[in-house]
Amino acid sequence: MTFASLGLIEPLLRSLETLGYQTPTPVQAQAIPAVLAGRDLMAAAQTGTGKTAGFALPLLQLLAMEGPKVTANSARALILVPTRELAEQVHESVRQYAENLPLRTYAVYGGVSINPQMMKLRGGVDVLVATPGRLIDLFRQNALKLDQLQTLVLDEADRMLDLGFSEELANIYRMLPKKRQTLLFSATFSDDIRLLAGQMLNDPLSIEVSPRNVAANTVKQWIVTVDKKRKAELFVHLMRKGKWKQVLVFAKTRNGVDALVEKLQGLGINADGIHGDKPQATRQRALDRFKLSEVQILVATDVAARGLDIEDLPLVVNFDLPIVAEDYIHRIGRTGRAGATGEAISLVCADEVNMLSAIEMLTRQTLKRQNEPDFEPEHRVPDTDASGQVIKKPKKPKKPKTSGGGGKRNLGKWVDSGETQAPEPSIKPVRKVPVFNTGPRKRKP
Repeated sequence: MTFASLGLIEPLLRSLETLGYQTPTPVQAQAIPAVLAGRDLMAAAQTGTGKTAGFALPLLQLLAMEGPKVTANSARALILVPTRELAEQVHESVRQYAENLPLRTYAVYGGVSINPQMMKLRGGVDVLVATPGRLIDLFRQNALKLDQLQTLVLDEADRMLDLGFSEELANIYRMLPKKRQTLLFSATFSDDIRLLAGQMLNDPLSIEVSPRNVAANTVKQWIVTVDKKRKAELFVHLMRKGKWKQVLVFAKTRNGVDALVEKLQGLGINADGIHGDKPQATRQRALDRFKLSEVQILVATDVAARGLDIEDLPLVVNFDLPIVAEDYIHRIGRTGRAGATGEAISLVCADEVNMLSAIEMLTRQTLKRQNEPDFEPEHRVPDTDASGQVIKKPKKPKKPKTSGGGGKRNLGKWVDSGETQAPEPSIKPVRKVPVFNTGPRKRKP
């Protein structure tokens, strides 16, 4: 199969040839004809399988061949993404694909001045890539009109529809024309997200080119158990032992990112960090330097977990496990992309056992464990399995009572030496699902 056989026009084929694209990936082979046919679409595929080209190529072709010229302060297609970094990356891909087409593209996001973005939109753009908050700001300031919109794309749709974006998405939904094409692309779709997506799409075609919520088989995964207070020490030990050259490290909090970067820099290691409190220019500079191998270790929160394409990244380290199990798939998907192989190591302590269990249940696999000599944890990490169960270590039987003594004695609870009781399984909070009003409300009788 070739891109030409999918019905793409010659200017797009020239761009793909320049970029070195040769054969469509499975998600591209199924999505491109469906989008060209005008279908609403919900597509799930593993990270690194070419989802961006799967929606951007046919979208650009439709815009080039159909519809009126874009008017001032308007956009004909809108691609929503969850992070600023992903907005830049998606826009760069779209710009490269559209190199030989008479189309204008642009990206808007927070963390930078809104005025240059307002100026740019005055002439109108054919394709606008945006984060939800900045899009709403531009719309409310009359810098953007959406009445010409033909297509809405939600990239990383599971995160876009998740709790943190529900209110923004509901507001955006009300801004849009009712007649439009809607495309949802992501690596993971939970059942409640699928239910919510069904409210937005019209007779959608569902595409799944790989098992749901499964990490790419090109990534070798394992965990190293360690006490929480020794994680940084273990990371430095493993880095030096393995002679790591380029590593993307995920930490749970912004303070955690800063603390690890400070420690690494104090040891003379070339490290930098990105998180939501840093200015956008600083975040982009750190990411660009990491891609150019000018920075050896990049430590990040989950702002870097979604969609970022770092060419030939060999290793991802989860310094902390993610709170949301699906984010584990996206994190380790930064390596092993486009058919390459990679490794993902997670440093796990006892109080992360429930997060580990949730990840194993989601991915339907038990992660291989490895103890590093001299770093064996004092607080044992209970065994887990892919069923989502935390397997507690059997307790020693109570010693028999001895004769004599003054009456009954409370012997307490016998616990094996070094054993810690596994925390109770966490209760997943109920999602607040936005309700999209598609018609007049009926009065109750």
